[in-house]
Amino acid sequence: MSLEYATLANLQRNHPAWRLLRADHAPLIASFLQQCFIEPNQRLISQSELVSLLEDQLFTLRETLGDDAFPRRAQQYLDEWAENEKGWLRKFYPVDSDEPHFDLTPATERAISWLESLNHRAFVGTESRLMTIFDLLRQMVEGSESDPATRIAELKRKRDEIDQQIEQIESGTVELLDETGLRDRFQQLNQTARELLSDFREVEQNFRVLDQHIRERITLWEGNKGALLEQIFGERDLIADSDQGKSFRAFWDFLMSPARQEELGDLLEQILELPPIRKQRPDRRLARIHYDWLEAGEQTQRTVARLSQQLRRYLDDQSWLENRRIMALLHQIESRALKLRESPPKELLMEVDAASPDIQLPMERPLYTPPLKPKLDDTILTGEETLLDSSVLFEQQYIDQERLLAQLQQALQLESQVTLQSLLQQNPLQQGLAELIGWLSIAGSDPKHLFDETQIELLKWEDEQGVVRRVEIPRVIYNR
Repeated sequence: MSLEYATLANLQRNHPAWRLLRADHAPLIASFLQQCFIEPNQRLISQSELVSLLEDQLFTLRETLGDDAFPRRAQQYLDEWAENEKGWLRKFYPVDSDEPHFDLTPATERAISWLESLNHRAFVGTESRLMTIFDLLRQMVEGSESDPATRIAELKRKRDEIDQQIEQIESGTVELLDETGLRDRFQQLNQTARELLSDFREVEQNFRVLDQHIRERITLWEGNKGALLEQIFGERDLIADSDQGKSFRAFWDFLMSPARQEELGDLLEQILELPPIRKQRPDRRLARIHYDWLEAGEQTQRTVARLSQQLRRYLDDQSWLENRRIMALLHQIESRALKLRESPPKELLMEVDAASPDIQLPMERPLYTPPLKPKLDDTILTGEETLLDSSVLFEQQYIDQERLLAQLQQALQLESQVTLQSLLQQNPLQQGLAELIGWLSIAGSDPKHLFDETQIELLKWEDEQGVVRRVEIPRVIYNR
């Protein structure tokens, strides 16, 4: 991006990171958020916990700066920082939680990272970064080389270098990194590991913005459903197929390998136990940084899942609205037919031979099948070697669960709740007690359905012999 005057003026007015640096209480905001989120690698903090932490921070500052230093309550400061005009915190309700939570925005993390870079560094490593540049260059050159002979020659060169190193070690010459080299590489490792968490926040933010645009578009859309879905899927594919989306997917596939996780954990433990690294007193939480990556990646995956869930809910709502419109049209046709029944039109309007053509192809007729004449053997087998399977006695009836689920879905299209008693009034039991158990199995397998044991209902049905059967069970409520 070119840093022209107009561009910088626009960033100064609208970018949350710039607003944070210009805020009156910028030292309080940056220091508090750095201690709560970035330093402990924390993603989500509940409102009650964050308010308590900020109250402690304000109490400490007021003892030093005076009671008038920060006159407002901690809750007021947090709500202000989460406003759209500020954009420094994200306030939201996680799934299955009634308490709001807070998380840093990517802009805030950038501003705090820039402030951290202003501190004087006692040790500035350059060798490790130069080696990283060479490694990246080699990977790009080797990965883009299409000539097999060139690639084979490069592999042979690496093999010769490895053989030479093996000979040196066998002869007693072992080259080790000195303390400066270890510190240099560890510094870069620590910085890169924490920058990855910041990258996760930015990727998640991009999907969250897409989700917000989809919700707004669904709310205001008045056109064809197919055209809307085409636009939405196009934007989602654009993000997923972008360089950022492909890189995140490759990183996630690499990290989800159990072997890679175990290898990474072992390497981190070995590095933290080296004497030169232990002298620097590194943060022991670095040993579990890959678990923080996994948690951050799961947050991003859940955001993508919510995007898909929103699309599925939109399709379900549209299907319900279309079915309702069809039922309204059928009702209008029936009403019109009843009005015309008493005075039908005298002239012939149209003729319909049949509702559908009746076509019978020769190959559809079944071939003759000779009847099966079973041979019955009434000999009773006795002895210890006779094994009788008693389970066949209990498999005399088959309950079609798909048929029951279809009846339930049809009833829930018109009402949000329906009881088992009302279902059986519309669809009487055809297979007696076995079918009733099937209905109870459907209610017990889904947590949305309820058993109200305070209400007892009497269910009746007629068996094959014409005998009326009765059973009393707690009220069963099915929910949409």
